[in-house]
Amino acid sequence: MAVGIESVQKQNVVDVIYQQMKKHIQDGTWEPGCKLPSEAELTQTFQVSRVSVRSAVQKLRDLGVVVTHQGKGTYVTRDVARYDVFSDNQPILHLSREEFDDMYVFRQTVEFRCMALAVKNATEDNIKELEQALNRMLVNKDDYKKYSQADFDFHLAIVKASHNKIFIHVMESLKGIYIHYLEELNRVLGITLESVEAHIKVFMALKNRDAQAATETLNAAMTHNVQALEDARHP
Repeated sequence: MAVGIESVQKQNVVDVIYQQMKKHIQDGTWEPGCKLPSEAELTQTFQVSRVSVRSAVQKLRDLGVVVTHQGKGTYVTRDVARYDVFSDNQPILHLSREEFDDMYVFRQTVEFRCMALAVKNATEDNIKELEQALNRMLVNKDDYKKYSQADFDFHLAIVKASHNKIFIHVMESLKGIYIHYLEELNRVLGITLESVEAHIKVFMALKNRDAQAATETLNAAMTHNVQALEDARHP
C-alpha cells in the first residue's frame, strides 16, 4: 500500500508520526478494516526508530481507532472521519454498549452476592489478599494496564472470599473479558480519586464485615461509570 508520508526530521517525532497517521485515517487513505503498514515499513518510511513508531501506534490504539491482533498486524477499527469522533483528548470506548451492559448485570448478580458471602466466609488470608491487590492498585495509579490487572485481582479476591467454587470458577474463566472491560473503563474514564476511594471503602467494609456498605459503595461506583460514559458519548 503506497501512502505518501513525509520523512520526519523533528524533535517531537512521536507526535509528528501520530499526526500524519491520524491524517491518513481521517482522509480515508487508511479505511476502516484496513491493515496499517508493518512496524518495519513505518520505521523505514518515517526514517525514525521503532520505539517512536510504537509510541505513535499506541496513542492511536489508546484512542480506540486502531486495534492490534497478535501475529496479524494493526487495523483501523472505525470510520472516524465520517462520524467526527476522532479527538486527541477524548478516547473512544472500544467496548460495545451490549458488552458493557452485560458486564454490568454480571457484576450486580455475582459480585454483590459474593460480597454478602465474603462477609460471612472470608478468612484472614482472604482479607490479606484483598488488601494486597488494593495496594497494587494504589502503586500503579499512573499505569492503567497494571492498575486494571490489580483491579481484577481485587474483585477476584472478593469472589474467592465467598468460598463458592462455582462463582470462583466463573470469575477466573472470564479473566480476559473482565480485564479488557476494566482496561477500557480505566483508559477512557481515567483512574480517578473517586474510583480509588471507592475500592478502599469496599475493602474496609468487607474487613469490617459490613455487606451493605460494600454493596452500596460498589453500586454507586458502577452507577457513576454509567453516567460518565454517557457524558463521554454525548459531550
